[in-house]
Amino acid sequence: MTDEKRLPPLLKLALELGPLALFFIANAYAGRFGFAESQRIFVATALFIGATMVALGVSYALLRKLPIMPLVSGVVVVVFGGLTLFLQDETFIKLKPTIVNTMFGVILLGGLYFRKPLLEIVLDSVFALTEEGWRKLTLRWALFFFALAALNEVVWRTQSTDFWVSFKVFGIMPLTIAFALAQTPLLLRHEAKKAEEA
Repeated sequence: MTDEKRLPPLLKLALELGPLALFFIANAYAGRFGFAESQRIFVATALFIGATMVALGVSYALLRKLPIMPLVSGVVVVVFGGLTLFLQDETFIKLKPTIVNTMFGVILLGGLYFRKPLLEIVLDSVFALTEEGWRKLTLRWALFFFALAALNEVVWRTQSTDFWVSFKVFGIMPLTIAFALAQTPLLLRHEAKKAEEA
């Protein structure tokens, strides 16, 4: 197996969370730079698009390829963020997490339907699992993505824009980390090496 280039964990985290952090900060403090209250979300969206493109550019420059999930998410950020700015309608940027998470859920379930756990392709270099392990992990992540999409819909439709921005930064990420950590028993139970030794 050829050694693939990998980003250092802290740089990877910075590239993934940096644009999101900038989005939160810009929405919270744009008013201090003379922007009207009603324009804060649009300033934050513009910076979010720019920072996302820079993060993808840095990732590509270092790895000579783009990871699937950040690429898909980045395309949706540019499209829906662009619509938000062009139409001056914050609904589009609020829909972005719903669209992305639903897409990931559908793609993962579609892979299972065709007997190809696609999560294995995304995470193959990180975990070595049995076929059953990949199947179970893929199903769990697909359902989790659907749950995140539904949660985003509830939050943006019932709460203020500021609350939604905070939820996007301080809600979705901790939930995702907690869910990933909760999969540890499954990963240990279905580790490929253990299955081969048995």
